[in-house]
Amino acid sequence: MVGRSNTPEPLLARKAVYGLAALSFVGHVATALVTPYSIHRDELLYLAMGKYLAFWRMDFPPLIALLANSTRWLFGDSLAAIRLLPAVAGALLVILSALMARELGGKGRAQVLTSLAVLLNPLFLRAGALFQPTVFDQLWWTGGLYCFLRLLKSDHAKWWILLGVAGGFGLLTKFSIAFFGIGVLAGILLTHHRNSLLTPRPYVAMAIALTIGSPSIIGQIQLDFPVLAQLQVLQEVQLSRVTPISFLFVQLLVLGPAVILAGLGIWWLIWARAARQFRAIGWACLTSFVAVLALQGKPYYVGPLYPILLAAGAVAIGMFDHKVQRIAGIVLMTLILAYGVVTLPLGLPIVPPEPMARYSVALGASEARTSNTGEVLSLPQDYADMVEWEDQVSLVARVYHTLPADKKAKAVIMARNYGEAGAIDFFGPRHGLPRAVCVSGSYWFFGPGQLPGEVVVSIGLRPDDVQGLFRSVEIVGHADNRWTVPEERNIPVMVCESPRQSLQELWPRFKGIN
Repeated sequence: MVGRSNTPEPLLARKAVYGLAALSFVGHVATALVTPYSIHRDELLYLAMGKYLAFWRMDFPPLIALLANSTRWLFGDSLAAIRLLPAVAGALLVILSALMARELGGKGRAQVLTSLAVLLNPLFLRAGALFQPTVFDQLWWTGGLYCFLRLLKSDHAKWWILLGVAGGFGLLTKFSIAFFGIGVLAGILLTHHRNSLLTPRPYVAMAIALTIGSPSIIGQIQLDFPVLAQLQVLQEVQLSRVTPISFLFVQLLVLGPAVILAGLGIWWLIWARAARQFRAIGWACLTSFVAVLALQGKPYYVGPLYPILLAAGAVAIGMFDHKVQRIAGIVLMTLILAYGVVTLPLGLPIVPPEPMARYSVALGASEARTSNTGEVLSLPQDYADMVEWEDQVSLVARVYHTLPADKKAKAVIMARNYGEAGAIDFFGPRHGLPRAVCVSGSYWFFGPGQLPGEVVVSIGLRPDDVQGLFRSVEIVGHADNRWTVPEERNIPVMVCESPRQSLQELWPRFKGIN
């Protein structure tokens, strides 16, 4: 499959690379300890999914739910504990990026430049700061591309196996790993490595990936492919606004000066004679990028391609004479460092809402403050999704605890979306609340179980949502916070009584509320 090289491998710049990885880890842990923000909406969902874990029957890839359970069991419920594994994944990305630079022939300077570009990238900073699938998705893609790179150099069977393992864990994490698979297949087909398709090894790798990722596929089959409905909603609400121009513009914002490295990297991988051995990697990255762009994927979906492109760009600088290499390296490192410092508050939630809002405006970062549904917020959306949750729970608790004892015994807490429901489940025990039921998203699949439901204390639902379902509906309060996303502003808390059917009978009618 490959022409072998007798050129000795450059040494890994261990002290510098491990130092930058340690800086990444410590920075993320410290951020979790001192952040002025609360837990994120999506984190609330994934922690709740851990409680409802049904590994072979989830409406989304279940690894994040398994990690949620493991994290809480091992480390507890503090914000720093919840975000520990993402911090580890972020540090591993820094190390893997340097390893790829080394495998491409880059010496210490190229390795450090690559690691620094990954470390200070707002996309990777933000991903490593939150307990979400994104950072693990980035890790599996990067690990898979590293295995593909080693495969191109040695054609050893173990790299096919490890490529399948990376793809399998990617499938357990996010369905967007399909773009990775498309890219790798294109890289093989568009180069002389297509001959490898005549051997069993690629199919063994595919079988390994599908076996490891099978819970994600089986869950979709058992639940009648909810991912298709989710994609339709995503297309209607969010992706319809993603144009090729806006997609590319976001890439420029995310990369900053490092776009020079990434651009140089894709050119070097595909067209430079010195990179002939790695041509399949270049085509894999370009194909994945174009596929996400063509299918109107979210701009951050292509983020996992950047570590290897940045590594290739850093190595490509070595094409120039020694003086130009040195100057280009210093200039790029300075620009990347400066851009990283300026955009650091966009990557790590360290600046409180009031000054963060002012800073975002001063930067002109309107794209960073634009929500998934198109509104321009005061804060970046991830930050707006990290305020108000315990205040909401406190309000619901006050209403719940004012119910007479006989009504409280029959009461259920119901939320309109997974953020509100997840907040009840996470903060509720300290406020004396039972678990929540929720009428939308993944929560809907869990259903109300055997909960009574003669009385419903709801948050987020509006009178129109329950019209005709209860004989008595009373708005008893509103939750509001000016920093949060629009859908969480001035939301009602209601007490609904005397349902016309049992909660279990009503449940199918709630499906589709978003």
